[in-house]
Amino acid sequence: MKKKVVLAGGTGFIGQYFEKQLIRAGYEVLIISRKRPHITWENQHEIIDALEGADMLINLAGKSVNCRYHEQNRKTIMDSRIETTQMLGQAVEQCSNPPSLWINSSTATIYRHAEDRPMTEDDGELGTGFSVNVAQEWEKTFFNFKLPQTRQVALRTAIVLGPGGGVMTPYKYMVKFGLGGVQGSGNQMFSWIHVEDLWRIVLFLKEHDELSGVFNCSSPDPITNRELMQQLRDTLGRKVGMSSPRWMLEIGSFFLRTEAELVLKSRWVLPERLEKEGFKFKYETINDALVDAMK
Repeated sequence: MKKKVVLAGGTGFIGQYFEKQLIRAGYEVLIISRKRPHITWENQHEIIDALEGADMLINLAGKSVNCRYHEQNRKTIMDSRIETTQMLGQAVEQCSNPPSLWINSSTATIYRHAEDRPMTEDDGELGTGFSVNVAQEWEKTFFNFKLPQTRQVALRTAIVLGPGGGVMTPYKYMVKFGLGGVQGSGNQMFSWIHVEDLWRIVLFLKEHDELSGVFNCSSPDPITNRELMQQLRDTLGRKVGMSSPRWMLEIGSFFLRTEAELVLKSRWVLPERLEKEGFKFKYETINDALVDAMK
């Protein structure tokens, strides 16, 4: 009989990648999503049945933050994380044979804007503002559940790179259309991780049943925005690119229905806990990651 994994919010870029890898590894994958043919969030009985006897629960659910932060979107961004995590926790509590591991998404955006030093799990300083509030409430909801049979791990994930989607698609078009210069000051740090390494972290955490709590999921080699744009131009064969000062990004973000913060916030995050536990990254440098992501 196949082992079972429940993948909540499994229809996005990361979820689709995880589903393929899980199937390849021989798992039965049950996806919880907003729409059929998947298990829907409205059907709590189906969710409980799916979790009963499952080997692992991975929760990736949450509205994309790539949007304008007006009141309705703010509410949806927050609710889509808190409510789904709450529902999953309540379902796990009702299982007689619950998953032994629950991995829940979080975000490296929980840390403050940092151009002075990197943030680790032990000495990272939490920031302020809407995005940070979302991350804090998300983790609080998750860890409020006390589940004696289920190990809980929150992944503070950096920007995820990989072929076929994700954040690289708009960056690719910017560079191709001549907008591949620095964004803002260019000094803001860009913490990133390749989607394959994120998947390998999931496997690593599953194998090490003594590990729980919060883990930073980011490459050990964060770079500045200036370095990122240079590497993108090199990878895509563009020698020059027009820079975008803050005021231009603010205007552009308005018309693109997104927020300039996604580009301007300095995320300087290191995976200290993972490295101390012996995890080895496959994609350690941005060059290797971009070459693969731009396929």
